[in-house]
Order: sequence, then structure tokens, then C-alpha cells
Amino acid sequence: MNLHLSDDLPDGLTRTARSFVGLHGIKVGTRPIEDHRRWWLERDVPAAVIDRMVAFQQRWGGLVLPPGPQYDGGPKYFHPDAPEGSPSGGWSFEAGDQRSAVPYSFMIGPADEFGIHSHRWTPLHATVEGWVESLALTHRASLCAKQITKVTGDDVDGIALDGYEPVREVKGLADTWWRGTDSLVAVYSGEADCLSFPAARTALIYSGLDEWGLGG
Repeated sequence: MNLHLSDDLPDGLTRTARSFVGLHGIKVGTRPIEDHRRWWLERDVPAAVIDRMVAFQQRWGGLVLPPGPQYDGGPKYFHPDAPEGSPSGGWSFEAGDQRSAVPYSFMIGPADEFGIHSHRWTPLHATVEGWVESLALTHRASLCAKQITKVTGDDVDGIALDGYEPVREVKGLADTWWRGTDSLVAVYSGEADCLSFPAARTALIYSGLDEWGLGG
């Protein structure tokens, strides 16, 4: 079923993100995580971790969003699975299946960060809401920008961000957004960090935006 602004939208999103999810999000059916509780408890997954997965599914489960420009689009849809402990004692779980064959999983971290995991864990945003906000900004900026410039590798460090402010709603960690008077800059460092591949660092500069295109 298609989501509408009045139907089952998660709270805590900006107006831009709420509009994006309401107009472009679709919900698909998923099997309740609660059905697996006993199986996971028998395998020493803490009850508190399962509670986190249930809460994630109740808030985000089955939500399909348009793909983002990096990470081969992001998760196909949100669905928690495969809880995994770490040597430090924190627990993560999968946020949803990949859209294509990428060398990492999309995960929800011990502090509910959204990120990717391969041979190491790299949180992209401090919350799932931050990831959704970044998709919403991408969609709006792509529609409105007079020019989109892609910068990669070491050249990303040469982008002049004087006069820009961090876009706080994306809650950026490895990935950050910056807002200027008529442009947005998205800096993606997740794959570079997770895969130890600096050349994968990428920035997209959306220029010639009006107030609506800048979002927020």
C-alpha cells in the first residue's frame, strides 16, 4: 500500500522528509520479529536486543524508499534480522537486505546508528531518521539543482565549505551534509572507511538551489 502523510508516518522527521516518505514510500508486508523471539533467546541473544529489533520493525518495518545515490541505493526495504554481538559487548542487527551485491550489510548499531558492516563497522548516521533525511534531501536537491558536480577521492578535501553549515537533521557521522546559501554538499565517506578504500570517498555538490530546494 502507498503511504500518505496521514497514514503511519514515523514521527521525528522534518517536513521535507515527511513529504518524501508520504509521497514516495511504499509499505510491504514482513513477518513479525516477535515470532523469532524464542529461537533467538535459545541462541543467547539478549531479550533487550530482541526488544530493539521489535521496536525497529514497528517503526520502520516494510518501508520501501527510492534508492540513494551511494551504497547501491541502500536497503531494499527496512526489515530487522540477524542480531550479532561484538567483542565489546554491543549488539547490532541487519536493517534490511541489499538491493544488489555489495560487499557489506546495512546494520543498526549498538546505539541505534545506521551504517554498513564488512570487515569493520562504519556508522553513517546517528539514527535511521538521519538516513531517511539524507534520502529526502537527495531527492529534492536532484529535482531543483541547476548543476550537480561529483567529486571523488582526495579531491573531496579541496571542497571549500566556508560559509556552509552542517545539515543537522541528517545526524551525519561518516556521511555528512552541508548547506550554503544556494547549494548543498553531500560527503560520503562510508565505503572509504568500511572497506579501507580512500578512493571511494565521494561528494555531490548541488548548485543553484532556491529556498525550497535547500530543504529543512
